[in-house]
Amino acid sequence: MSESSRAPRREPLVSVPMERIAIVGCGGGGKSHLTRVLGARLGIAPTHLDTLYYDRNWQPLEQETFAALQRDLVAAPRWIIDGNYASTLPIRLEAADTVIFLDLPGWACLLGIAQRRLRHGGGQHQAIGVYDRITWNFIRYILGYRKKMAPRVRALIAAHAGHAQVTVLRSRGAVRRYLADPAATGTRPPAQGAASHEDRRYPLH
Repeated sequence: MSESSRAPRREPLVSVPMERIAIVGCGGGGKSHLTRVLGARLGIAPTHLDTLYYDRNWQPLEQETFAALQRDLVAAPRWIIDGNYASTLPIRLEAADTVIFLDLPGWACLLGIAQRRLRHGGGQHQAIGVYDRITWNFIRYILGYRKKMAPRVRALIAAHAGHAQVTVLRSRGAVRRYLADPAATGTRPPAQGAASHEDRRYPLH
């Protein structure tokens, strides 16, 4: 085989730790579950932003206070945080070394919401980060997420997380494969322009 016809040689990947992880995506996509699993594997206490944003009566936190809390959280050396909240997402993206975007179809997220309701019931379950309040506005948000919100999230990731390892998972099966990968148990390839083996399998665009 000639030199020109050989496949490009890939340099060996050196594993580095996942220390600061931002998990984003549509409601019902499995953010809280993934955060709990990865947090347990990595020995990092998970933070679910819903538990900070809402009080017991579902009243939201004032926006600047919410942003200030996140700035304090990401100043820590190790953290794993799940939640969308696009207006404050740049705070997490700029500090993260790892970003996981759960970009599942609307029907899969609705199924996740239904399964969550059957498993946990409605209401606030702070210990596991499940805040379940189903409204028509929430259903419309889920159905329109990929068309309206996902492009904004992708743009924010591109603008604020160019230094980070970015993984986009578009199905439950992709999530299971990701968790089965040894890289998800505490090490990952070093970021090179935010490209990785996972990015090639599940591209941002």
